[in-house]
Amino acid sequence: MQPNAAMTTNSDISLQLQTLPQLPGVYQYFDKDQKLLYVGKAKNLKKRVASYFNKTHDNARLNVLVRKIVTIKHIVVKTETDALLLENNLIKNLQPRYNILLRDDKTYPWICIKNERFPRVFSTRNFIKDGSEYFGPYTSGRTLHTLLDLIRELYPLRNCNYDLSVQNIKNEKYKVCLEYHIGNCLGPCEAHETEEEYLRKIQHIRQLLKGNFKENLKEFKQLMLQYASEMKFEEAQAVKEKMQILENYQAKSTIVNPKITNVDVFSIVSDETMAYINFLQIAHGAVVRSHTLELKKRLNETDDELLVLGIVEIRERFRLLTKEVIVPFEIDLGEKISVTVPKLGDKKQLLELSERNARYYRLDQLKQIKIVDPDRHTNRVMAQMKTDLRLNKEPRHIECFDNSNIQGTNPVAACVVFKDGKPSKKDYRHFNIKTVEGPNDFASMEEVVFRRYRRLLDEGEPLPDLIIIDGGKGQLGAALKSLDILGLRGKIAIIGIAKRLEELFYPGDSVPLYLDKKSETLKIIQHLRNEAHRFGITFHRNQRSKNAIDSGLTTIPGIGPKTMEKLMIQFKSIKRLGETPEEEIVKLVGKSKAEKVVNFFKELQSKKE
Repeated sequence: MQPNAAMTTNSDISLQLQTLPQLPGVYQYFDKDQKLLYVGKAKNLKKRVASYFNKTHDNARLNVLVRKIVTIKHIVVKTETDALLLENNLIKNLQPRYNILLRDDKTYPWICIKNERFPRVFSTRNFIKDGSEYFGPYTSGRTLHTLLDLIRELYPLRNCNYDLSVQNIKNEKYKVCLEYHIGNCLGPCEAHETEEEYLRKIQHIRQLLKGNFKENLKEFKQLMLQYASEMKFEEAQAVKEKMQILENYQAKSTIVNPKITNVDVFSIVSDETMAYINFLQIAHGAVVRSHTLELKKRLNETDDELLVLGIVEIRERFRLLTKEVIVPFEIDLGEKISVTVPKLGDKKQLLELSERNARYYRLDQLKQIKIVDPDRHTNRVMAQMKTDLRLNKEPRHIECFDNSNIQGTNPVAACVVFKDGKPSKKDYRHFNIKTVEGPNDFASMEEVVFRRYRRLLDEGEPLPDLIIIDGGKGQLGAALKSLDILGLRGKIAIIGIAKRLEELFYPGDSVPLYLDKKSETLKIIQHLRNEAHRFGITFHRNQRSKNAIDSGLTTIPGIGPKTMEKLMIQFKSIKRLGETPEEEIVKLVGKSKAEKVVNFFKELQSKKE
């Protein structure tokens, strides 16, 4: 690639836009102090850069970026693929403030087949261009060590660093060590193993590291049959055990049809602030490498842009030369790379496996953030709720209402309060319904919403950012009547949630909103709804118990409120109290009061008879 570089320095943005070419390339934005703000790539530089300045953007960060731009520089390249590669390099080297932040920039280990006579096979983090072969890098240390253990179990190799030249071996310069005596090495240092035999094992190891188990199994099978035909049954059994080890490893590794070979799979999972791109490398039907790249969003980047950037970064990092990639949607990676978007079959299963890996990686990261940096977790969840629920601001203070009445008795309501996505139990409130006769949920909801926010207004307390009504359109409409009377409609966001299908209703919108069943936003709303239901039911039961106590015990002469409460806590019901022997009641309240209680129930019984 031989880029044609150009530079504009005039502070007049409109003039700079007019001079941009309609060619593929990379553009750079600088502020008044000539600090680099952003690097981007474009198929058409003129159109792409102009799009930043000809409209107001929804993303606040993007609007701030545009206001800071004073100078635009650009580099013209031959193809969009060249632009992708150049953009990736510039972002990594210059780290512009508003670009996606590439994470996980670690030095990963490789498996090296050393360029020497009787090659050693070992792990290393140093990539030395000395003719040695390197397989990897491996992002999972567990995978690397499992492979090395498998190789050592199948193929005894030397691990010493002796110079095993023909002359040195002929002169008997070295002696076999303990590794030879315990069977981990066949002793090439004393010519117990020929170079030809040793290199045959190295060839098998190469195939294994490439994910091709077929040739190794075929070779072992032939060797086992040969030993069996020669009546060497112990040797045949040893080879059979190696075949079983290899087959077990292959069974754990193979995911799809072995005919699928040399394919890279990429998927993406993103939220408001981060994107996670999972990569699977497939060889001979087996997953030979998996890695998840974490990208921190700086502007309003789309999943298409993020996935392309991630693929370029991963292919460069792992030196991938694959001609086919499997992705979840159509993207442009240039003419040399075939892009497949599978709908069915084994390739679709691979894509789903990659997506599952990306989701689990994201969940793991979120759990860690929640523990290590709870404020960052809260900010992310609040930003996600704002987007999911189409709100004007983050719902830091949420209140949820629920009615409770069973068979029309003791109608009550509950209001629970969440702050920053967590219950604030000291702010919970319950209400006895005062103005409604009989079981009328709509009128009850109208009453409690009015009473709650009339009081907050009178006391100058802060209003919530979001109100959630446990119920469908009818309950939501009743709550809105109260907000209208108080002049709060439009000042507080309000939604209703219907239980059966978890439908979210908005004022004036007949079509409900459905959230992903696994989304954090829906889980918080369900938590609110369940808390309101629990709090309301508990209060309702207490009220019924209190009424039962009042109706059953207030007529007993000489029994005060504290004694009544003690009796009901112990015996739970009037019926059970009446059936309790006098000596049991004496133990609780003394002989004098126990006689009064027992006489009361005797009189009731005699009246019934």
